[in-house]
Amino acid sequence: MDLTGRMLIAMPGMEDPRFEQSLIFVCAHSDEGAMGLVVNKRADDLKLSDLLEQLDMEAAPDARRLLVNFGGPVETGRGFVLHDAGYRSSISTLEVSAEFSMTATLDILEDMAGGEGPTSALVALGYAGWGPGQLENEIGQNGWLIAEASADLIFAKPNEAKWGAALGSMGIDPMALSAEFGTA
Repeated sequence: MDLTGRMLIAMPGMEDPRFEQSLIFVCAHSDEGAMGLVVNKRADDLKLSDLLEQLDMEAAPDARRLLVNFGGPVETGRGFVLHDAGYRSSISTLEVSAEFSMTATLDILEDMAGGEGPTSALVALGYAGWGPGQLENEIGQNGWLIAEASADLIFAKPNEAKWGAALGSMGIDPMALSAEFGTA
């Protein structure tokens, strides 16, 4: 099972409070583990302009005004940009799917500061990571639902609406979910 380019929707009863009602875009998944970005939780009150200032980058007047997300608990000082596949870094971009790419090099922030860069983007600090078999085990324990990813959901919806919208895309009413599970 390769979940690259798919969404993980945290189920009620998620044991790790950092992932409660989280929506995670899976950037890479293999036998060696998985890596993804939480796409619906803000990193405190941090904005892209704050991040650019910390990196001594001056934002052009037409630079996009974006919020910075909490991408996950691993390497929280490291930045990642999930973006549309139309942008490619001159240094390194991971092509996740036909619709999504991810860049973790400073040149994308320089491009964004200059009013260039990807058309659609989500900036995150940190990432979510799983060792070999760990994610599959969590899915088997009813920790996550798997859904198709959409650019509209990731880039256009406000963070607080994404978890419910992801469930709704699967025909699931969030109010109908229970933290209890069993076997048939």
